[in-house]
Amino acid sequence: MRVRVRLRTGGKEVVTTALVNTGFETERPQVLIPLNLARALSLWPPPENAYLIELGTAGGPVREYVVPDAVRIAVVTNDRETSEVICDAVISHIEEEVIINDKLSEELGIVILAAGSGKWRFINDDTNLIRLSETPQYW
Repeated sequence: MRVRVRLRTGGKEVVTTALVNTGFETERPQVLIPLNLARALSLWPPPENAYLIELGTAGGPVREYVVPDAVRIAVVTNDRETSEVICDAVISHIEEEVIINDKLSEELGIVILAAGSGKWRFINDDTNLIRLSETPQYW
């Protein structure tokens, strides 16, 4: 399931889609961004406060840079926009889509209704409102 998001870093801003992945579990709100998007947001090369971590993936372990509190992110729909949440950026040299982790999706108020068919709503939406997944955007 994907949502449209606005990412801000310093003076840079990009609107794109993001995959909501509850299997991307961390202790902090994080957004994984592909290397090309990191360049567009001036997060590559990584700033001095970035650090390397090893992530377990279905394809085996990978090492990626984390930039703490680097991104302000909001979900943007045709009828509303969430408040911005500050989160870490995980810069991926493999992934081509933006991915929102479990903690970040919760802070953005995203409630998944049907993951396979892409149905969702905000936590404070009317219970009759069903939103649909966005089309993927690859970087």
